[in-house]
Amino acid sequence: MKKMMIGSVLTVGLLLSSAGNSSANSGSDEGIQPFDVQGMDLETALEVIQAQRVQLFEKQLNNQLETVQQRNQQLMEFNRQLGELNNEKVTTPAEATDKQTTLDQQIQDLKSQIDHLNDSQKMEMLRLQSLNNKRNEAFDIMTNFIKKMQDSRSSIIDNMR
Repeated sequence: MKKMMIGSVLTVGLLLSSAGNSSANSGSDEGIQPFDVQGMDLETALEVIQAQRVQLFEKQLNNQLETVQQRNQQLMEFNRQLGELNNEKVTTPAEATDKQTTLDQQIQDLKSQIDHLNDSQKMEMLRLQSLNNKRNEAFDIMTNFIKKMQDSRSSIIDNMR
């Protein structure tokens, strides 16, 4: 029983430290909300901590998803502008070399911006995937914890019979 209590206390410490680290990485000020564990049993305190951790990952995941969607909108707009410039270049007479040169420069600049945005988008997608994995891991930890506590209760009840 002592080993279980010590393990549970260590788990609470790990959960608190990992949840605090994830909020520091996100750059947000929200994080885990403090609560009073005075009247709570260990199981309830662990459930509350893990539930808050899951909520924190959910918020971070939603924020990251919004960022990815904004980048996708920017890429669509840049690609639309690139299409317009290419159409304008095709319709511009070959004799208008100044206009052709200006259009070529604008097209190159826009392609450069698109490439930069694509690279940035890849990094954002990797972060999105990482946050999704962390959220799933937090759900798994919470589910496993609840199952272990239920198994412990069942075992105690069976031993009492």
